[in-house]
Amino acid sequence: MSRGFVKEDDLEHAGTDLPERPVSPHPNYVTPIGLKQLEDAANALDKERVSLVGDKENETAKQRLSVIDRDLRYLSVRLKDAILVEPTNQDRSTVLFGAIVKVEDEAGELLEFHVVGEDEADIAQHKVSYVSPIAKTLIGRKVGDTVRWKRPAGILELEIIEINY
Repeated sequence: MSRGFVKEDDLEHAGTDLPERPVSPHPNYVTPIGLKQLEDAANALDKERVSLVGDKENETAKQRLSVIDRDLRYLSVRLKDAILVEPTNQDRSTVLFGAIVKVEDEAGELLEFHVVGEDEADIAQHKVSYVSPIAKTLIGRKVGDTVRWKRPAGILELEIIEINY
């Protein structure tokens, strides 16, 4: 009989067939802060998992354990593949991984981008992944260089004003 004709509690199976979190094909470069964030996230999930393991009869706990286990598998791979890059060891005259880059756009507005690993990226904090279009545009450039950032909204010219690590 087709599953569509079987009466079962939907909650019983909800959240148990989670797809795996996709792992990026790019090298997993991390800053010291990014590595600590990955470790902290794994530790927090481990603690939460321990608190839920004894409550396996609770369907909500089972669902949460499925999510935790999936996320721990993802974090385990990301930590195993992490390549720590110490920003203080980078060439300070060039935009490289870990750089904090100040740029000025055509209208004179100042923008700042911190080039970080994929898991650390957070545009709200101006942290951009090293594989993002803006980071790819900036990497390898020096103070005084003008770059053309191709965005969906159009091309924006930016002048690199300052590079810090």
